[in-house]
Amino acid sequence: MRCPPGFLLCSLLLVAPHCTEVAAQDVQPDPKMPCANWMGGAPGYPGHNGLPGRDGKDGQDGLKGEKGEQGVQGPRGDQGEMGSPGREGPRGFPGQPGPKGESAFIYRSAFSVGLAERAPPPNVPIRFSKIFYNEQSHYDPSNGKFLCNIPGTYYFAYHLTVYLMDVKVSLYKKDKAVIFTYDQFQKNNVDQASGSVLLHLSTGDEVWLQAYGEEGNNGIYADNINDSTFMGFLLYPDLDVH
Repeated sequence: MRCPPGFLLCSLLLVAPHCTEVAAQDVQPDPKMPCANWMGGAPGYPGHNGLPGRDGKDGQDGLKGEKGEQGVQGPRGDQGEMGSPGREGPRGFPGQPGPKGESAFIYRSAFSVGLAERAPPPNVPIRFSKIFYNEQSHYDPSNGKFLCNIPGTYYFAYHLTVYLMDVKVSLYKKDKAVIFTYDQFQKNNVDQASGSVLLHLSTGDEVWLQAYGEEGNNGIYADNINDSTFMGFLLYPDLDVH
C-alpha cells in the first residue's frame, strides 16, 4: 500500500521527538566528569567566606592544673573601714599575785616644837614647850621626848640659836647619842647650830635632844625674835608590820 507523501512526513515528525527522548534516557552524563562528557569550561572563581557560625556550648571542665609559683607582692592597699567588734573571747586564767602595795590607810606621826624658856642643865632632855604642831600627841612637852607609835623611818632636825656661850648638843635614841653638834660662840653675835638625821624606829623607841658637857656648853637661847626648834615626822611605815 502506498502512502501519500504527506502522511510519511507527518509520521517522521511524530517519531523523531520520541527517539530523541529515548536516546536521552539511555545515555546519562557522568557527574564526576566535567560538563557530563561535554567539553569542560574554564574553572570558576572561589566564593566569598561565609559568616562565622554561632558559639558552641561550653565544654566540660578540665582537670585542675598544678599550683603556680607565688607572684610578686603587690603594693599595699588603702586601709579599710573598721569592722564591727567580734565576739567576746573566753575568760583567761587568773594572773599571778602582784607585789604587796602600800596600805590605803595613811599613817601620820609628826611634831614641831620650839624652846619657850632657857634650856635645862646639860645631860638631861631639853623640854621644847612651844608647840607648833603635835596633832598625834606623839611628842611629850613635859619630858621633851618623842615616843614612836608607828614603826618606820623618821626624819628629825633641829635649829638652835646660840647666845652668850658655846653649845654642845646631841640627838639621842634609846639612851644612846646618835649625832653631835658643836658651835663656838662669837662675842657680840648670835650663832646658829643645826643638825638632821634619818632614823628607823620601832614601837616604843624615844628620841630627844640634850646638851652635853659642862655647864658652860649650854648656850641654847630663845626670845621673842629668836627661836630654837626641834621637829620630826614619819617618812613611811613598816608595811610588814601594819
